[in-house]
Amino acid sequence: MMTTLLAVLLAAAAASAQGHRIQLEDLAKIVTVSDPQISPDGKSVVCVVSRVNFEKNRSDRELVLVDVATGGQRVLTFDRKGVGSPRWSPSGDRLAFTAVASYTRDKDNKDDTTKREDSAQVFVMSMSGGDARKVTSAPNGVEQFAWRPNGKDIAYVTSDDLPNQKEIDKHNDSFEVGDNSYLATAAPASLHIWLVSADGENTMDETAKRLTSGSWSIQNSTPWGYPTPPISWSPDGKSLTFARQEDPHSGDQDLTTLQMLNVETGEIRKLTSHNMLESCGLFSPDGSQLAYWYPRDGDWNNVNEIFVTSAAGGDGIDLTRDLDRNLQRAIWMPDGQSLLVGGHDGTQVSLWLQPLKGKARRLSLGEVNPTWLFWIDAAVGRKGEIVFTGSTASQPSELYYMPSNSDPPKRLTNFNQQIAALELGKVDRFEWQGPDGFREDGILVYPPDFNKDKKYPLVLLIHGGPTDASATDFYAFEHLVAARDYIVFEPNYRGSDNLGNAYQRAIYNDAGDGPGRDVMAGIEAVEKLGFVDHSRIGVSGWSYGGYMTSWLIGHYHIWKAAVAGAAFASINDSYNFSDFNVSFRYVTKGSPWLGSNMKDYVAQSPIAFASQAKTPTLILGNTGDSVVPITESYQLYHALKDNGVTVKFVAYPTPGHLPSGPVRRRDVYSRWLDWLDRYLK
Repeated sequence: MMTTLLAVLLAAAAASAQGHRIQLEDLAKIVTVSDPQISPDGKSVVCVVSRVNFEKNRSDRELVLVDVATGGQRVLTFDRKGVGSPRWSPSGDRLAFTAVASYTRDKDNKDDTTKREDSAQVFVMSMSGGDARKVTSAPNGVEQFAWRPNGKDIAYVTSDDLPNQKEIDKHNDSFEVGDNSYLATAAPASLHIWLVSADGENTMDETAKRLTSGSWSIQNSTPWGYPTPPISWSPDGKSLTFARQEDPHSGDQDLTTLQMLNVETGEIRKLTSHNMLESCGLFSPDGSQLAYWYPRDGDWNNVNEIFVTSAAGGDGIDLTRDLDRNLQRAIWMPDGQSLLVGGHDGTQVSLWLQPLKGKARRLSLGEVNPTWLFWIDAAVGRKGEIVFTGSTASQPSELYYMPSNSDPPKRLTNFNQQIAALELGKVDRFEWQGPDGFREDGILVYPPDFNKDKKYPLVLLIHGGPTDASATDFYAFEHLVAARDYIVFEPNYRGSDNLGNAYQRAIYNDAGDGPGRDVMAGIEAVEKLGFVDHSRIGVSGWSYGGYMTSWLIGHYHIWKAAVAGAAFASINDSYNFSDFNVSFRYVTKGSPWLGSNMKDYVAQSPIAFASQAKTPTLILGNTGDSVVPITESYQLYHALKDNGVTVKFVAYPTPGHLPSGPVRRRDVYSRWLDWLDRYLK
């Protein structure tokens, strides 16, 4: 009897431990799965698996091989720092990936003849066993790479040395400023393409062959989150296509065009008549065509569309105009007659099969949302199999597999079963009629044990971007907020990229007022549901969500608490100091220094209305944020403080747009939650 009782008590304790509401401590259990790559024989998938390491304030990553038939797993890498970008050789006998390695750089300075540096390099491992071999020794690290179709060589992109590197080594380190962030400490260096043998025997950088050079640059990932546009080989291995940027300054990343490189002769030719905004060229399976990214009508404010053109050149056709979504991935299907494309779609992330002729077909994914981070994390096999990483509202990222584009996705991994077993609030799509004729949507997250007859505080979590959207995928912070008995509302205001071109571009030269009215209309609709306590509403967000928070507290006075993270407080400052700087001319009427444009910059800057704010506000930001310079947070802090508003400003001494490392991220969440509790409970 005692044994039975003990078993019951242990079972109850286990169930209780498993079924508690999500807490900050549970963040350590979340596993992230990314960059799936299906083997050429279609039998296995390799992916990057990342686990939180709070003790060392980092994420530890491994390459994991997953068997498609059984779901069995095998870890391929051990104790490698910064491992990522797994890519199969064309025959599938080897796997290339990047990892951090030390490199000894020779220097002319007699007092310091060598310098050891850590940077990402390409490694190749045999799938039959043995240690991975380093095949690049790029002094400035490898940004990306691609196997040559013959499997003998690897093309990679690396940064040149700075033009004045020798002078810098002698402490003569002044530099000429261009369209760069105010945090820059040197002129930017160009990125170029090199070629190296994949056999692992030639590992000295002098054996690698330079394929491109010049003051222009291979386009790199934008500092604010967009992916690195990949280089792409022609199937015959004779040509590479890439996006050329006219100079390497981050503010000039609009000046990009597709180019074709003849690998043997070095000849480079431009593919289309466009002069900017092209990206992500990709050869078709037979090499006769290329797909590429280009915004509708060449307008920065419009949705990104997928074009297809002849490899011989020409603008080609706008393949996805009728789909009317901001597409963030395009992958050729094996037959070359269609592409897999994806992007935000209402409150979901969707995949479509887009034929070269005819209408796109949305794939049936059920509750699963493919991972979106300005890029859809997916791959296609040689038989048309599809693999992607994705999440549901209650389970973080896992690996999914579809035998064909007509099959439902099958989950191959269960890394996050502990999180899925927690008591999580229900996540629902919510729609309302917005101003200016828009039918708008967003997300509502309910507390666990929600009771519709009770009144709950309402907390807004406003997404950044603004070219982004809140979806029914897994977002840990929304569940952390809901677990404290808040209704969470995540509105997709105009400028969001989930409802088509007209909605996305409606934010043009209207950064705050129109989106603000969308948010307020959404709140009014939520309140009509009957369970919101109107006297306890908080507003919060990061990046553009921080901008919207700062805007809303200066224009409306229903808030009891506000949290503004990395807030754009002054659009003029963003134009002059941030890494995307002069690109702001696209979303306004031009430079603030021309004509009467400054009045638009002032009218759309929250700092101009900060004297009207009354809401207790927590400001958060990174000292090394080049996307939203922390100077803007200082302005907001002083404006609120000088006007007698309760305000606290917490800064993190780290680079990046988001606090780096899990310790800082947890601290952000903790302070955010505590601030809400202080004023809404």
